[in-house]
Amino acid sequence: MKDTDVIHQNVDQLTQVIIYDVFTPPVASRIYGYTTLAAYEAVRYANPGYNSITAQLRGFGEPPKPQKNRSYNFTLAATKAFFTVAHKVTFSVDTLKKYENKVFASYKDNLDDSTYTRSIAFGEQIGKYILKRASVDNYPQTRGKPRFLGNDNPGQWHPTPPDYLDGVEFCWGTMHTFAVDTSTNFQLPPPPSFSEDKNSAYFKQNLEVYQQSKNLNKEQIDIAKFWDDNPFVIQHSGHVMFANKKITPGGHWIGITAIACKQTHADVVKTAQAYALTSIALFDAFICGWQVKYDLNYIRPVTVINDKIDPNWLPMLQTPPFPEFPSGHSDISGASAIILTHMFGDNFAYQDTSDLRYIGMQRHFDSFLKAADETSVSRFYGGIHYRNSVDQGAVQGRQVGEYIWKKLKLKK
Repeated sequence: MKDTDVIHQNVDQLTQVIIYDVFTPPVASRIYGYTTLAAYEAVRYANPGYNSITAQLRGFGEPPKPQKNRSYNFTLAATKAFFTVAHKVTFSVDTLKKYENKVFASYKDNLDDSTYTRSIAFGEQIGKYILKRASVDNYPQTRGKPRFLGNDNPGQWHPTPPDYLDGVEFCWGTMHTFAVDTSTNFQLPPPPSFSEDKNSAYFKQNLEVYQQSKNLNKEQIDIAKFWDDNPFVIQHSGHVMFANKKITPGGHWIGITAIACKQTHADVVKTAQAYALTSIALFDAFICGWQVKYDLNYIRPVTVINDKIDPNWLPMLQTPPFPEFPSGHSDISGASAIILTHMFGDNFAYQDTSDLRYIGMQRHFDSFLKAADETSVSRFYGGIHYRNSVDQGAVQGRQVGEYIWKKLKLKK
């Protein structure tokens, strides 16, 4: 197996576990972030021209170095680092171990004992170094909090039909970012304020969502479904409820990253770097977006439309359980698209098959930024976001992506 194939398969295995364990989109971005950084910091020594990324991020410090004049297999080390972290940030550890034991066995059969042992030890060192940072990113402090149910004040979010779930990850804005200074780095103009005037911007944006939902063409429906990326859609059939599991929004962009690497025949170090940089963008964009979401606690279209326009209306997509402004998917897509554009170029045409095995759909894009634009408008077509909110989420996401790209010196 080629070195790049190992990196791709490791990430894909992790994605399957993220889907199975039903991690929320923000938490999934954290999992991708730490695991892919671990892999990169181990494998980058295969090409001495690449710099450490974590040494340039907040709170990591200098990473361990391999011994001089000793032999290593750095892809094996990267795999060990990746799964050392994955074991601590996921639930289905046994599934991961079954897979990785097969990978390790293939290396053990083809390397001398000292190189194998040394590579495994170095990977474990890197993994522990990454986990040390993970232990102080405020994640433990965000667990076990009381339920967030919003409030019934005018224009404020509260749980939405059909399942009326409490707000997801309402403390995520307090997480320690990787690259950006704070979660409040990229301020957005506030959305339209509550008004009972039917000529107000507030009311008109709800009417716009409602009218659009009544006039969707096939292309718009396909766009909404393709970018849904809801990791746990609850389906209702009479009194029976069941859930469909899919990739998270971040997982979709990790899939696009894999496509770009394979299409350009990126070597193992650039492949690992691409995963790491996309994951940094996902993590920081989620934190910045979630800070605004819960600061403003903005109402979802379905709540206003049911109250003021049509009591029986439901959006095409299931409304996610958290405040509306800004669109999180627009945010993380804008950030990821900026990183991938810098890495692989603008006007990068590709067939997006990331979701093919989950929903049987694929789409063609002429660039990452055009894909991100489509992601944004998909939330409006799906009836779960206002047009302004998807536009502003995209603005913030692109700002996050550009900040990360400019901050990091990737090569010596």
